[in-house]
Amino acid sequence: MDAPTPSCIVYGLSLNSPTGCPSPPDLVPRLKVPIGMTPLRALGLTLLLLLALPHATTAQVSDTTGVTFGTQTLKPGDIVRLAIWREPTFSGDFTVDEAGYVTLPRIGQIQVTDFTPPELQANLLARYRTFLRNPSIEISILKRIRILGSVQQPGLYPVDATVSLADALALAGGVTPDGKQDKIELRRAGETVVTELTPESQISAMSLISGDQLFVPERSWISRNSGVFAATISAVVTIVIALTR
Repeated sequence: MDAPTPSCIVYGLSLNSPTGCPSPPDLVPRLKVPIGMTPLRALGLTLLLLLALPHATTAQVSDTTGVTFGTQTLKPGDIVRLAIWREPTFSGDFTVDEAGYVTLPRIGQIQVTDFTPPELQANLLARYRTFLRNPSIEISILKRIRILGSVQQPGLYPVDATVSLADALALAGGVTPDGKQDKIELRRAGETVVTELTPESQISAMSLISGDQLFVPERSWISRNSGVFAATISAVVTIVIALTR
């Protein structure tokens, strides 16, 4: 009659082993920690290291390349800001309609979608010379941009090419305390065109078109509650170190 296989109870499990019961440390992987350091102390140091790690950054999706305000042809939704010296009744802001036409004082309706800003200025100068003596004309093209996300007053705003992104955001009341100012996004037709814009970015360097969105994302929960997070980690580490003593 064969001898019965020894059985034992280890960690609540009934094991049959022809060589006898293994010791508990042989059943699970050993935790490798530096000599003289307990596993709990190692855990505490790991938590401290995690707290010190910098936040991951968002990769830039694409860059703003191509035409700028000065070389773009006008498009529907753009605003023509016309200033004629000593002629306030002829001056003002005039919106390009969906068909690409703008209606100006004395001139009437003209199509402007084939013009760049310098070309439009030359064209208007020639037209106004027919009934004004030596007219002095200045034009600016404004883009109608939606400023959304973590700003005080989200909405649609006319943006001038000569301003910075900070000036544009000021139109919407500025960024809220929860806004991520170094990761502002330019969105177009539901897609993110560029990320990581900053308040110092110049509008003139962007290929903005009317209808684009400037979106200010919200900072992460940890970033917005760094004090609470740090206090929690500090308390956990204190408890862990106290238990290892």
